[in-house]
Amino acid sequence: MTGNELRKKFLQFFASKDHLVLPSYPLVPENDPTLLLIGAGMAPFKPFFTGKMKPPHLRIATSQKCVRTGDIENVGRTARHHTFFEMLGNFSFGDYFKKDAIAWGWEFVTKELGLHPDKLWVTIHTKDDEAFEIWRDDISVPVERIVRMEDNFWEIGPGPCGPCSEIYVDLGPERGCGKPDCAVGCNCDRYLEIWNLVFTQFDRDEAGNYTPLAKKNIDTGAGLERIASVLQNKKSNFETDLLFPIIEHMEKVAGVKYGASAHTDVSLKVIADHGRSMVVMIGDGILPANEGRGYVLRRILRRAVRHGRLMGVDKPFLTAIVDVVADIFAEPYPDIGEKRAYIKKVIQMEEDRFGATLLQGLDLLNKHIDELKAAGGKTLDGASAFRLYDTFGFPWELTEEILSENGMSMDKTAFDDAMNQQRERARAARSENARIDLPDLTGVINAPVVQDPCADTAKIVVILKDGKVLAEANDGEEAAVILNVTPFYAESGGQVGDAGVVAGPLGKMRVSTAQKLPDGTVYHVGYIEEGTLKTGDTVKVAVEMPRHLATARNHTATHLLHAALKQVVGSHVNQAGSLVGSDRLRFDFTHFAPVTEPELAEVERLVNQAILDNIPVAAIETTQDLARDMGAVALFGEKYGHKVRVVVAGDFSKELCGGSHVGSTAEIALFKIVSEASVGSGLRRIEAVTGGGALEYINSRERILTAAAAALKTRPEELAGKVEALAAEIKEVERELAKANVEKAKGEVQRLADNPVTIGGCQVISAEVAIPDIEGLRNLADMLRDKLAGKAGVIVLGAKQGDKVSLVATATPQAVGLGAHAGNIVKAAAAVAGGGGGGRPDMAQAGGKLPEKLADALKAAETALEGQIKK
Repeated sequence: MTGNELRKKFLQFFASKDHLVLPSYPLVPENDPTLLLIGAGMAPFKPFFTGKMKPPHLRIATSQKCVRTGDIENVGRTARHHTFFEMLGNFSFGDYFKKDAIAWGWEFVTKELGLHPDKLWVTIHTKDDEAFEIWRDDISVPVERIVRMEDNFWEIGPGPCGPCSEIYVDLGPERGCGKPDCAVGCNCDRYLEIWNLVFTQFDRDEAGNYTPLAKKNIDTGAGLERIASVLQNKKSNFETDLLFPIIEHMEKVAGVKYGASAHTDVSLKVIADHGRSMVVMIGDGILPANEGRGYVLRRILRRAVRHGRLMGVDKPFLTAIVDVVADIFAEPYPDIGEKRAYIKKVIQMEEDRFGATLLQGLDLLNKHIDELKAAGGKTLDGASAFRLYDTFGFPWELTEEILSENGMSMDKTAFDDAMNQQRERARAARSENARIDLPDLTGVINAPVVQDPCADTAKIVVILKDGKVLAEANDGEEAAVILNVTPFYAESGGQVGDAGVVAGPLGKMRVSTAQKLPDGTVYHVGYIEEGTLKTGDTVKVAVEMPRHLATARNHTATHLLHAALKQVVGSHVNQAGSLVGSDRLRFDFTHFAPVTEPELAEVERLVNQAILDNIPVAAIETTQDLARDMGAVALFGEKYGHKVRVVVAGDFSKELCGGSHVGSTAEIALFKIVSEASVGSGLRRIEAVTGGGALEYINSRERILTAAAAALKTRPEELAGKVEALAAEIKEVERELAKANVEKAKGEVQRLADNPVTIGGCQVISAEVAIPDIEGLRNLADMLRDKLAGKAGVIVLGAKQGDKVSLVATATPQAVGLGAHAGNIVKAAAAVAGGGGGGRPDMAQAGGKLPEKLADALKAAETALEGQIKK
């Protein structure tokens, strides 16, 4: 049975048991800040398990894409470890529980897959007598093949969890370790877990407390790759049709043979696993970065590059893997094939970037390892590890892994200290609008909330404050309300939520934004301006229309911008994020170089031409297939249902979107690009304004232009020429000043050269000079050293530059021969001046923060030289 056949058989089986079969969710979690990546089949369903959200069906089955890197160092070294894998899962949300879950799991494994019951073992949690009785009495598993285990309890961070029961298959003594006590739970390959039934009974919070769930649930996890290895009679997952085509491809690329060398096999398996991971992650919209999930991708990709080098592959090789992975996943994930050109471009850029410094970094790391071995050391200092990260792009885990291969480690604490400042840079905000702590709303909302843009009257269904459902909210309090009908657009798809007013008979709420619960229910966040709002109140609702219309103009403009970028820059351009507000729009997109000024001008022209053409804008509801057939653009990382909404602006733009839009492009009035810049590897950002905002932007620029022209006593149209003339004039003045400084420096050289002192046979020039920068200071020191050519001479110069001190020391070869060391001299001087530095024996520089200590620093330099010469 192929991997594709196994996946299909699983889903069809549970469909026959009244399960709703859903496609895999993207790897990027939706509305779950506790997860970096989807790492389990149940992860997308956490709101269903906790009861905060009503599932579309009480029974669901999926084959979920997952990424985990907690044990990445084991990938390639064992038969089962992966960073990317697929988890087959059947789930019950308060419907069936242990009895049915166990029966169906056993039926699928024995009847559908044909595994003999005598080969199967079962494990349960130590205290789960209920599961024991079902396996023994209902399924007739012999008692001696039911094993109680303390660690049979499943959890992955905060959220739903509970005891579990596993099915193991005995692969035979020839696959075992041969020990007399070999049994289920042994670390050898004889007993393989292929099915895990989690009886979800608790909800774990951030503090580690376990609260019983109101409704018990079932979460099954069955690794697709593991089961495929059993059905295909392979000794490892890597030899199945889900991975081995990548290994076969790499055999040809590297000129090696799988099975010929243990070291080569590890690298082949690492590349096979990491190749799948990077392709699927990029396909789900993740880009390499130094933070978050982008860092996970970068680490995986660069680790694969290194293992290619270990096999002697010294040229880029990862992009070709995309085609192999696309072929493997052509049936379940056809979008990978559709995006293959984009995925290849991202991989190519990252591989080229890392490949340019990989050999240098490895040379440096190997040098550190050799030095540690020579000195009998075992720990690489944090500063050196950080340099490998900062200069050569080595993820610290890669440095740690290479050190571990040599029986060494790194000073992680010192590395973290060195990296701390970079880790403090701003992370992307999850939302620019206020949110509130939401309680469990199970059973509170008994009827669906209706969205009606024309609604002006509604009834308050729920009032929320401080994570609780309250009966009322009073003057001055911040709260949220859920109405039975609302005209407010809730923040979604990058568009900010509407603001406005909710006014009842006894109070009024100023709504700052509208948000969505995971199930789509709209809640309105704001503060009570006056009086009291109560549950059940009939209220007047009014959206702040100027803001709403300005936001709609900006949202439609993002669609026109997207279409224009595809025309001008290339079809590879895809939206990677956006922010649509009332005052501006921000549009992130995939591209691998700055958009040129001529390209930006053409994009802006195309958008404004579409506005002038007064193109009708309409929203059409249709199926995903029909939307694709009509050429509608879908966005990376978005999960669409069977029914989709397509916003169409004539033939210019067709895009899947649920946001607010104008009725005609002419309503946008004017479009102006404000900026274009990089926001990450292969990621660009355009900021723009429309309508009145665009007019105000242009007027403000005109005011600046007029003021600048007035300051230079010219007309605006002549300003550029005036500035060029002034720049030329300034350049000429700078040239004359440089000449004067050279002459002044020559005079200073002669003055200092005429007054040396002698220390231990060396002629020493030590002085404070008036030089404005470190380069000038070095030049002066070089001229003085030339004056002492052929003699034993040392020069130490210091200059006050604002609130800092610069120091330079240089020594002739003869002085170095007597023991002088410029690096140590300047280091001693800098310590007195509140700084540090150093360098070579013949040339060094340093800095300090205490200008008032310069004279003392120069004396310290002379003292240091005396100590060197005496030695």
